Amino acid sequence: MRPDQAPPRPREEPTFPTVEPTSTNLRPQPRRRRYHFTPKPIALLVVIAFICWPLGLLLWANSKLSHVDALDGQGIRSGQTYLLAGSDERNTSEGQNGIGPDGTQGHRADTIMLIHKADNGQAAAVSLPRDTLVDIPQWGYNKLNAAYAFGGAPLLVSSVEKLTGIHVDHFVQIGMGGVEQMVDAVGGVNLCMDMTVQDPEAKLDWTAGCHDADGKTALAFSRMRKFDPRGDLGRADRQRQVVNQVLKKGLSPSSLVNPFRHVALGGAVASSLTTDPDTGMVTLARLGLAYKNATGAGLSGIPPIESTDYYVEGAGSTVLLDEEKSPEFFAKLREGTLSKEDFQKTE
Repeated sequence: MRPDQAPPRPREEPTFPTVEPTSTNLRPQPRRRRYHFTPKPIALLVVIAFICWPLGLLLWANSKLSHVDALDGQGIRSGQTYLLAGSDERNTSEGQNGIGPDGTQGHRADTIMLIHKADNGQAAAVSLPRDTLVDIPQWGYNKLNAAYAFGGAPLLVSSVEKLTGIHVDHFVQIGMGGVEQMVDAVGGVNLCMDMTVQDPEAKLDWTAGCHDADGKTALAFSRMRKFDPRGDLGRADRQRQVVNQVLKKGLSPSSLVNPFRHVALGGAVASSLTTDPDTGMVTLARLGLAYKNATGAGLSGIPPIESTDYYVEGAGSTVLLDEEKSPEFFAKLREGTLSKEDFQKTE
């Protein structure tokens, strides 16, 4: 080494950063499992509920219906015809809401209505006044509701078939107490009458106008007769009004989505009705829709009448149908060609 030469620098070793061991880098982290929400199980449960609820309700309601052999197969078959009868008396010892297994002789029909859906789809609802003069098979001429007293549902059906020439496919009888139950089941109805009535016998205290009515009031409203100057015809109009309002409330969106109302209305309907053996809740639903369509089209009312005070020995004052117009009226009913003008004007 030269004296004037600087000593060599010591060789530096390369350095590397040191990493302190931690619990997070000792082993690889496991991948997090992602959970994906799927609506399929919930949707399936909803579908099952929507299927099982109405099916169960239908079976339950069908089991509560009472039945009576009422049909005889007479008259001309055309479309579907329903005969609806409401009894004005009840004898629960004989049967459900006053109708006995043999037809309950001695009771009279307070409401008699024929609902017909023709082959062409036209629906019409015809109220037959209970005092209508008819030729009752094997009994002769008398008031229509006397047929129910003489021979129960079968004789009433055959008398209506003989009067109209139309075959009755389904018979439905409702005890008047059932009207009260059904009105209460839908939460009451709004009814209108343009006169003030205080009728102690019918238990009706009514101020002219429209009022919300509970079942008890609606029943009195539909039964009141003596204070109505139109008598039987006025009562028939009010009875149709009650039925209209029950159907309107029962088929409203608020009722259709309310399961508690389903049970209340289904139970009230089923426990109040007596039908022919082949008529169940599905048929009753078709009846309700036919009636709703009829009233919506204005095809509801009374057939042409000649006199509301036609006296007959042994029967008293009766309602006499127009002998010229009524046969044509019932032919149009059968064929589905009725118009609003064909019905009796009751005003």
